[in-house]
Amino acid sequence: MKRWMFCVWVALVFSVFADGPASNESGGDKKKSPGKEEKVEEEKPSVTQHKVRIGGKEMAYTATAGTLPLVAANGKDVRAKVFYIAYTLDGVDELSRRPVTFSFNGGPGSSSVWLHMGLFGPRRVKLNDDGSAPPPPYQIVDNEFSILDKTDLVFIDPVSTGYSRATEEKEAKEFHGVQEDIESVGEFIRLYVTRHNRWGSPKYIGGESYGTLRAAGLSGHLQNRHGMMLNGLVLVSSVLEFQTLRFGSGNDLPYVLFLPSYTAAAWYHKKLPQDLQRKPLAEVLKLSEHFALDVYSVSLLKGASLPVAESRAITKDLARFTGLSEAYIAQANNKIRQSRFSKELLRAERRTVGRMDSRFKGIDSDAAGESMQWDPSLTAWMGPFTATFKEYVRTELGYEKDMPYEIIARRLHWSYDAYENKYVNVASTLREAMTHNPDLKVYVGSGYADMATPYMASDYTFNRIGLEPHLRGNIQQFYYAGGHMMYVNQPDLVKMKKDLDGFYK
Repeated sequence: MKRWMFCVWVALVFSVFADGPASNESGGDKKKSPGKEEKVEEEKPSVTQHKVRIGGKEMAYTATAGTLPLVAANGKDVRAKVFYIAYTLDGVDELSRRPVTFSFNGGPGSSSVWLHMGLFGPRRVKLNDDGSAPPPPYQIVDNEFSILDKTDLVFIDPVSTGYSRATEEKEAKEFHGVQEDIESVGEFIRLYVTRHNRWGSPKYIGGESYGTLRAAGLSGHLQNRHGMMLNGLVLVSSVLEFQTLRFGSGNDLPYVLFLPSYTAAAWYHKKLPQDLQRKPLAEVLKLSEHFALDVYSVSLLKGASLPVAESRAITKDLARFTGLSEAYIAQANNKIRQSRFSKELLRAERRTVGRMDSRFKGIDSDAAGESMQWDPSLTAWMGPFTATFKEYVRTELGYEKDMPYEIIARRLHWSYDAYENKYVNVASTLREAMTHNPDLKVYVGSGYADMATPYMASDYTFNRIGLEPHLRGNIQQFYYAGGHMMYVNQPDLVKMKKDLDGFYK
């Protein structure tokens, strides 16, 4: 359970460090004037000017890198400082008509670097066209596919990620929980919108992986706590219901919902029977989806009451749609976990396939092991995104800190206490937000090669979200060939730009 919570991307996306309340210059105890808010001491942000060409048009923009304080209820004590990078288009006549998008990744425990430097921002990491890493040293280039031409952007690193830190290390746990995280990021958004006079602007939230759960939670929290109505959510590799992903005793749902993603991986690595291998991927996935929903799911419901002949037929079809042997599937009782699939598909070649992107291959130290030891897709991206961002933030944005920038916080203990004895589920929160705000639109982007948040798990959630018929059209779903971070795949990046342009319009 801890391994997949840690990964992300798949944020899938959030620096606060300590300062006390401002002291007066004389060192005495000045009384605060009635009705006057005590000023909290803050660092000065770094503001720089840049240009980028998007869609053939050169655009000037301002980048701001800094922190905002999260202040306790007494209005004085700083609980944490949240690091952010904002991009605003220059020369805008009516700021109130200019959209602003708040973006983060997931984990939980991931910084916002992935969506920032891979998809949304004006600069991006240069990768090979298929998303694999070139030899180091790595480079960043102008992102001609940025959505800065459609919306201003604010990238948020939640507490304990990026440069964000709690004032006291022992207090960091106060931010590390489902609701606590939603409330702290919501407070950052409220403060940013207030200070930068953006209450009149169209407001969007973009999240990836666990960040989509955060975004859905924020859609309700911002409405109910601050009266802030959003215009849209951009959900990349979404997960709103943990039951769709958690393999475990008594929960057969993931075995069904992961199956088409196994099919996509097997098709890509040419492990399917020839009649399927010759078909386009989209056609093969339709067949796999039909088998998963209409046949395989029923067999799991029947359990031990399933006749032996039917069970053998299921085994045969599972082998057909996964590329695994019938013997292996039968030994697993017709239930294949993702970690086992990633290990078994290319076992004969002594290779594994990626969890976040099944197009990637890895090599374990133990080729005879039961499960994959590491994710070759995440490893391929970690180096390029880490090196380029850490140079970019200092040299181009002028924000210089010696503290570590936590791309992924590695010792984060996330609290799910509020969901004891049940699965985390914020789909109902999003449904309520969309019902109360019928103008709230939702973009959902899913990757066929994603085995962290499979596309059919997302489909399952949105097919059952419970919206009234007149609101169902507010959800737009898009599919891509790549994985959890499908935008690293150049053809998908081009398609996502087109799809997002249409969504913002």
